[in-house]
Amino acid sequence: MERFPFMKLFRRLVDWERNLRNSFDTDLSTPENRRRANIYNLWFDHAVLRKVWTNFYEIAPGVYRSNQPTHERFVKLKKKGIKTILNLRGAGGTAHYLVEEESCRTLGLTLVNVNLMARQAAPGTEIKGLIRAFREIEKPFVMHCKSGADRAGFAAAIYLLVIEGRPVSEARKMLGVKYIHLKWSKTGVLDHILDRYEQSHAATGISFEDWLEAEYQHDAMQADYEATHKPIF
Repeated sequence: MERFPFMKLFRRLVDWERNLRNSFDTDLSTPENRRRANIYNLWFDHAVLRKVWTNFYEIAPGVYRSNQPTHERFVKLKKKGIKTILNLRGAGGTAHYLVEEESCRTLGLTLVNVNLMARQAAPGTEIKGLIRAFREIEKPFVMHCKSGADRAGFAAAIYLLVIEGRPVSEARKMLGVKYIHLKWSKTGVLDHILDRYEQSHAATGISFEDWLEAEYQHDAMQADYEATHKPIF
């Protein structure tokens, strides 16, 4: 009984924070909305950190990975010769996406959107869509998620496996502490997917795309991960 008042207060705080966040996550249709969207991006989506921390690396000729760029960084990418931005966070009405779409449109950068999960095993359709994008988009390009740690790392690993034909041992380096990927968290499921593919490849020599088509089932993969791992957070 003593815990009940605390839990009730905690739920109220969580609801308050969510409502506050949502009130700033708005469109860009008015000057006030744009001001609130800017606050959302800076503080709730943590763009204030990404003004100085980019997590930007080249993974193959003309192919880069990064965290979510700010408008100022999009300008620098354009000057660097980047043609395409591959957004791994999906398209939608969130403030960070609307600002990104506006930046790319203004600068003449091609924006390609792919939704990719980080804390759950991604459906095969998402991974196939990512591979299709890799084959169709114009280089040089930058792939990014929010922090550039997990989705960008997994996507970079798949690029090396499928497009560059690199071994799993090399591809898995894209998921490392260097990029702030923490495999002991729930995002460790991304490492687990590569582990399971590596086992099948070692036994049969199967390619990643064939394995994805013949063996990969995201629900079963997630259940397998949860049965064999105990992530800290």
